[in-house]
Amino acid sequence: MTEIDMLTPVLTDNWGDERSWTLEAYTAQGGYRALARALTMAQDDIIAEVKDSGLRGRGGAGFPTGMKWGFIPQDNPKPKYLVVNADESEPGTCKDVPLMMASPHTLVEGVIISSFAIRANTAFIYVRGEVLHVVRRLQQAVREAYDAGHLGTDIHGSGYDLDLVVHAGAGAYICGEETALLDSLEGRRGQPRLRPPFPAVAGLYASPTVINNVESIASVPSIIANGPDWFASMGTDKSKGYGIFSLSGHVTKPGQYEAPLGITLRELIDLAGGIRQGHELKFWTPGGSSTPILTAEHLDVPLDFEAIGAAGSMLGTRALQIFDETTCVVRAVLRWTEFYKHESCGKCTPCREGTWWLVQTLGALERGQGSEADLDLLLDQCDNILGRSFCALADGAVSPITSSIKYFREEYVAHLTHGGCPFDPAASTVFAPAGATA
Repeated sequence: MTEIDMLTPVLTDNWGDERSWTLEAYTAQGGYRALARALTMAQDDIIAEVKDSGLRGRGGAGFPTGMKWGFIPQDNPKPKYLVVNADESEPGTCKDVPLMMASPHTLVEGVIISSFAIRANTAFIYVRGEVLHVVRRLQQAVREAYDAGHLGTDIHGSGYDLDLVVHAGAGAYICGEETALLDSLEGRRGQPRLRPPFPAVAGLYASPTVINNVESIASVPSIIANGPDWFASMGTDKSKGYGIFSLSGHVTKPGQYEAPLGITLRELIDLAGGIRQGHELKFWTPGGSSTPILTAEHLDVPLDFEAIGAAGSMLGTRALQIFDETTCVVRAVLRWTEFYKHESCGKCTPCREGTWWLVQTLGALERGQGSEADLDLLLDQCDNILGRSFCALADGAVSPITSSIKYFREEYVAHLTHGGCPFDPAASTVFAPAGATA
């Protein structure tokens, strides 16, 4: 298979165009034609096409997008809202920001079509506040869309009205959780809500709300323009379509690679020029730091929701962090855990207290203090946290810990016997996964 066959540039197709972020450039390459078609369709038919395409949420969970839209109770007299989750902050995840920078109108067009489908007259794009350059670019794109008649009152004579607000968040990882995002959007402290009620019934301002990731909404125009069968022809049987795979870390050419779901890490690493010269793959994350790590034995596992799940991890946001043999897995996991401890909102005890204790135990192990029994203590702490918190932050915090002990227990033990980190990158100290040879 050639490189051209493996890559399917759709969302990334215009990223290299001159001034691709402008309305003029986007329209020149077919932008807003999908909107023109959507405005002639029945709204339920748009939802049906998204369902038939097999599009699943690109923000991590992989829930069918069309099904989520279908949950909105149309007999509810309250206004309906669409909220785009652009609070990209998962360590290793870096696909939504370049998409919004290079082609913000792709997202804006997706927002208009999606809002029309669910009968929403107000939509919000909730952007991480630190990426001010993205906020400004989106705001400019929204202004251009208003001026062109794509937003506002009686859009293109269809009788449909839509206002789109770009909202800059206050900078908290927890606001990437959809109900914490809603609280933040309403002006309150971002903390997860107890469910039910679910956002589809009582979301923003206690009204029916759809919350989708940037990439999910940005995929909608191509589905409406080309048809659900076109989208479903890519990917695997249950994980259809294309996606942006973000390769970072110890590869020759890190970056964004848009390919059908089901491509393997081996193929993606080949596209990225291989592991950096003179080194070899040690471990990697399929979907950012909150997904269980995998090793070189999983190089040929298809990168789709089902296969990665069967391998013991999650596809997540397809944030592929690649680490070679010079990386200390204990130190890497400790840094991730420190991040989750810092970003815990503190609402529930398992997460607030549990992540603190995880850092204490991991920190002692990384310094070579304690005994091997502390590994079992660490696993017991993880077991008492997993599945017992308001949201998935705590579950994500324990994932790299339990998976790293599963594959690299001897490296933890080596810290204890050595009295600290035994790693000497210059000497290329190697700790192979359990069951493998160094």
